[in-house]
Amino acid sequence: MAWFDDLKTPRIKAQVSERTSKVPEGLWVKCASCGEILQSKTLKDSLQVCPECSHHFRMSAAERIALLTDEGSFEEYAEDLVSTDPLEFDDIKPYRDRLRSAASTTGVRDAFIVGRAKVLGLPFHLGVFEFKFMGGSMGVVVGEKVSRLFEAALQDRLPAVIVSASGGARMQEGILSLMQMAKTSGLIQRMREQGLPYISLLTDPTTGGVAASFAMLGDLMIAEPGALIGFAGPRVIEQTIRQALPPGCQRSEFLLKHGFVDRIVARKDLTTELRQWLWRLGRETCKFPSDLKSI
Repeated sequence: MAWFDDLKTPRIKAQVSERTSKVPEGLWVKCASCGEILQSKTLKDSLQVCPECSHHFRMSAAERIALLTDEGSFEEYAEDLVSTDPLEFDDIKPYRDRLRSAASTTGVRDAFIVGRAKVLGLPFHLGVFEFKFMGGSMGVVVGEKVSRLFEAALQDRLPAVIVSASGGARMQEGILSLMQMAKTSGLIQRMREQGLPYISLLTDPTTGGVAASFAMLGDLMIAEPGALIGFAGPRVIEQTIRQALPPGCQRSEFLLKHGFVDRIVARKDLTTELRQWLWRLGRETCKFPSDLKSI
């Protein structure tokens, strides 16, 4: 008998003890900028901004609406619009299945939400992208909702605000999605003819056909810090021109320096800043309540 036959077989626990520490999923978030590990609650309390480096995380459409409007003032319209898959598009996954999956995940019917609201008592029309719905891509429904936003603003003689967070036109709707660029841009021209202000808020990311149309046509262009803004992605541009791009060339700070945006505003200041500019730009032409004043 070999000497090791007398050794006892070590005991191995078949199951992890119930007392073992388990971290619930989603309790902690790692900052993509500084690498700091943050509690989700802390991040939520700071408006999805890293308290260590001020990196602005992406926000959902619901969070945007809560941030930019008075409590209970947002009245959604055009919420019944749903894509009908006009091209019957089918790649790895049928487009209809993608739409159902996105709607189930996000709780919204498409990537854009519109409504009438107030910010610190001042009425306006607001449109917000939900980036988690197919990357905030613009199809026929998104284009129609953007159009209805401007049409409602024209009818009410109130300013319009759009918060963009989009990867661009939706490929599953082909040329129909690209047609929304001209459709929405034409209504912005009508806003200008009536002297009604349109403020465009650019967040991370604002790219493709959305950036090439209404997102870059605001009377006032506001961007959040560090937001990626541009038509094509940096890698695509470098592969096309075969040159390295300047550092940060598609970020808010670079665009501000070169005149593509007017202001960069930290998230904590957005509500007050938005209210002030809506009043300044619209007090002569918009139909505001007579008792409203500047703040």
